[in-house]
Amino acid sequence: MTWRSSSVTTVGRIEYGHVVAVVRLDDLSKAVDLTRALAAGGVTSVEFTFTNPKAAQVITTVRDAVGEEAFIGAGTVLDAETARIAILAGAQYIVTPSFRPETIQMCRRYSIPSLIGAFTPTEILTAWETGADFIKVHPASLGGPKYFNDVLAPFPHIKLIPSGGVTLENAADFIKAGAVAVALGSALVDPKAIDTGDWTSITARAKSLHDSVSAAKA
Repeated sequence: MTWRSSSVTTVGRIEYGHVVAVVRLDDLSKAVDLTRALAAGGVTSVEFTFTNPKAAQVITTVRDAVGEEAFIGAGTVLDAETARIAILAGAQYIVTPSFRPETIQMCRRYSIPSLIGAFTPTEILTAWETGADFIKVHPASLGGPKYFNDVLAPFPHIKLIPSGGVTLENAADFIKAGAVAVALGSALVDPKAIDTGDWTSITARAKSLHDSVSAAKA
């Protein structure tokens, strides 16, 4: 088991790819095949949420299997203790649903990037100044792309990623509004396609999304 990555490399990979796939499933037995299918379509940042008790084990398994084909993160991390468990399991970035300064501190201790959940301008700025690498604006559906335009007017230096309500159809709009990347769950990671092993469909969705956000970024 040889893992090598740096915080700078991971941050750049997330920004360059523009997409984070959020895997929130009860059954993670096909996690390796799913990750490879997403990566084949250009989506190389894949987050496994800790709503599944096997998330840490799966992160280790996927990292061992795919190597540098994808960057594997841990999502729905509620506290610093869980962040440490995820990092020791091999997580290359940590994603939280809310602002917890101790979680940011834990990530910085291990030189692991953090995507910290926040919504209001005060929460966003506080999380950023505490050391978050990205701010995950959740639920993004409440404000839509216009909210990103409004928030980034006074905070153009903050790296925002929308999550919750991002679809294949509106992802490019968030990028045009200034988001550095977008995070998608079931809109990208289709449970039915996973159940049937339809990896071609997963790859096609990933490629369509990757192409649309890349064009919006350009």
